Amino acid sequence: MRDLTTHQAAGQGHECCHAPQNSRRGFLKLATLTAGVTLLTPMLTRPAQAGGVDTLLLTCMDYRLMARVAEYMDGRGLKDNYDHIVLAGASLGALNDKKPSWGEAFWDEVEIARDLHHIKRLIVMDHRDCGAYKAFLNQDLAGDPKRETEVHGQYLGKLKAMAKQRHPELDVELLMMDLGGKVETLAV
Repeated sequence: MRDLTTHQAAGQGHECCHAPQNSRRGFLKLATLTAGVTLLTPMLTRPAQAGGVDTLLLTCMDYRLMARVAEYMDGRGLKDNYDHIVLAGASLGALNDKKPSWGEAFWDEVEIARDLHHIKRLIVMDHRDCGAYKAFLNQDLAGDPKRETEVHGQYLGKLKAMAKQRHPELDVELLMMDLGGKVETLAV
């Protein structure tokens, strides 16, 4: 019996290195198959077909909360099963006078979500210590949680009333998230 080193030295190394499946053609077949699997993977991990989410979520753009927002929605059983609009200030972003085009874009998004995905619910999630409230209203509300809730409640309530006027069939939920990810429902 030959020793393995002598076998390899004689040019008869491992058969796997010289087998037809490792030819250039075999490599291309494998690469094509791998690319196909890679392209199909998102289809396998997302809802099978468009037209099937019932929720549209509006949140602020604050980077501190994006992971917590996703965790909250996942916890409600909505992972990869909702449309998401992001505007600085969330409800304030959709209603502020300094950027009226944001409000127009928001309502256009609601329309397209209704038409394409047949949403039945709008969730608006504001958050505490929101920089948009400082920027647009010149108010730092973070130091007074009661006042902060009141002011956010005004904008959330106004947006809900507008949503119900435009789309009475939509359920509208109003939420407030703290920086730790705790969410409370606001009854406005």
